[in-house]
Amino acid sequence: MTDSNAGPAPQKQDAIGAEARFSYDRMAVERFQQAFPRARWSDERKSWFVPGKTAAQRIDRWLAQEAALRVPHDDSKGRDAFAFEPISSRYLDIADDLRVRTPYSRTVLEELRAVPWASWDDELRAWRVPFRSYEALRARWPSIERAAQHAEPEERKRRRAAARNTEACRAAQQRAGERRRHRYPLPAQDLPTLGRAVATEQYGIVVFSEFAGELVELSDAAAFYPHALPASGDFVWGNWRSATLAELVSTWPARSAAGPAERLRGWWRPTLAELRVARRKARSREHRRRSHAP
Repeated sequence: MTDSNAGPAPQKQDAIGAEARFSYDRMAVERFQQAFPRARWSDERKSWFVPGKTAAQRIDRWLAQEAALRVPHDDSKGRDAFAFEPISSRYLDIADDLRVRTPYSRTVLEELRAVPWASWDDELRAWRVPFRSYEALRARWPSIERAAQHAEPEERKRRRAAARNTEACRAAQQRAGERRRHRYPLPAQDLPTLGRAVATEQYGIVVFSEFAGELVELSDAAAFYPHALPASGDFVWGNWRSATLAELVSTWPARSAAGPAERLRGWWRPTLAELRVARRKARSREHRRRSHAP
């Protein structure tokens, strides 16, 4: 008889009152007519119109009361639905409500947050879902269970072990090892100023503290630094560190983004957009450092 979305709204600009929409239920209609004897049904708008300046507030109160009345009924329907088609899973416990416990998973969180009236209980270390939300939980359960199984410690361990034998993992370990050396190939004839923040392709915005003077073996560096090409001349190693927040704040940004020539040499003056990203990361680093300070 009516739409499932409940909420008052003006019927027309020249009418003083508000509309009421709620799921059809014969007893609910009788209660509504008792509460609002002047209400009139509109077949065209599929809603009730309640006249009066305070109609919207009165409808809101009535809808809230109806929702409270329906909770036991809806919970009973949910229990019946569970008894007819139960979820059998090690991640679900049944008590006076439904309790979901899984390993941490972003997907599980997103799915459970989408279930009406689901809430996290810190004391129980579980998500609590009332029986009236059982149908919604059951619809999302396949995704929840897959994500939970994927997040199991043994499954994560198995994936890590399998990944260690892949070429991609070995390449990532090599890149991480190279990063820990804090060195970077720079064109010998076009070096940045020591102590000034500059942008790089691989490591973001950094500050060079020293030029070692050691020529770079380009055949060894090519895998990590594509800009270090033989056609570009000689390269020397520069020792770098991450720029501090104070250095990033004091760096004057470039007016335009780096062009092909600047990117080819491997370093350039950062733009304001690049500096903003680096500043956010630097603030986070400093906050973590202060939080862990004794």
